[in-house]
Amino acid sequence: SRMFGPSQELTDKFSDQLRTLPDIDTDRREILSDYVRRSFGPCRESNRPHRVMLLLFEGENAIKKIYNAAGGLHDTQESADTVRGTYGDCVRDSEGKLLYIEPAVLIAPSVLAAREILSLWMQYAETDGGIIDNALSLKCSHPQKTLVIIKPDNFRYPSSRPGNIIDLFAHSGLRIIGAQVHRMSMAEAKEFYGPIQAILREKLSGKAVERAVTALQSTFNFPIPATVQEALSQTLGPHFGDRQFYEILQFMTGLWLPDVPDSELNQEGNARCLVLIYAGENAVDKIRCILGPTDPSKAQPGSVRKEYGSDIMVNAAHASDSAENAKREMNIIKLERNHLKKWFNQYYN
Repeated sequence: SRMFGPSQELTDKFSDQLRTLPDIDTDRREILSDYVRRSFGPCRESNRPHRVMLLLFEGENAIKKIYNAAGGLHDTQESADTVRGTYGDCVRDSEGKLLYIEPAVLIAPSVLAAREILSLWMQYAETDGGIIDNALSLKCSHPQKTLVIIKPDNFRYPSSRPGNIIDLFAHSGLRIIGAQVHRMSMAEAKEFYGPIQAILREKLSGKAVERAVTALQSTFNFPIPATVQEALSQTLGPHFGDRQFYEILQFMTGLWLPDVPDSELNQEGNARCLVLIYAGENAVDKIRCILGPTDPSKAQPGSVRKEYGSDIMVNAAHASDSAENAKREMNIIKLERNHLKKWFNQYYN
């Protein structure tokens, strides 16, 4: 996935391309082309870009499945089991001819069309894509950016969960200005979650000692002296905290840190997540309010973590807790990096 703010040049070329693609019905080419030319390019008055999210799907019969899920251009709200039926709109004349459409999504109807369209957008992935910083249409007295990760538990199988979580965050009124399906490397995970390792060592030390003392007293049938408990706190406690830290890294990467050699720390992990950047007025607080507290059992009904979280670690999503941390986290994940080329080369080059 990649967020774009299409330039007028890309908009014009894409509009022209839609008029010539043979796999698009002739009667639809012109109206789709006109829609792109009208809606995709920068605002004429302010030159503010309009945001477009490009998504790539892979799998058996992917094009047909996405085509069916999107629905036809003639879908209306009466056919709300498709994307266009729910979010799209169209106006016809008395003879049924399409006069205006809001298609919600544009999709490739064939492998050939996908190749041609992606070939064009790949040319502008660096200049027009990444983080769309100047996309806000409303003036803000306290503008912020914040980073959200929709965690790997939402991608274990095909599901509407990621979309439902995004729908909840949409209530914030903020704008998504960056998006990337990401497989966090172990190096990224260590840097991203590194600040909590010392906290886990300190906070969980007491719990580790308590459990160890209970087990030892049950086994040996005598009270464990304070000196032994202190020794456990200094030795076992940090190891217990590190174990919890490794489990967090494993959840986010699909890898176990002690088993990853240094030469592979920067390789993509096995777990998939969706990283989003939101921007707007008081973005950090607005997102965290909708997200809910770390422990889903303490979250309010209707919050992301209450509805989709399971426990303190498997809690649906992460969000930056301050503007400063948002900047730090964005520097680690680097959403401006272009991953489209790898996928394009894999399937079409």
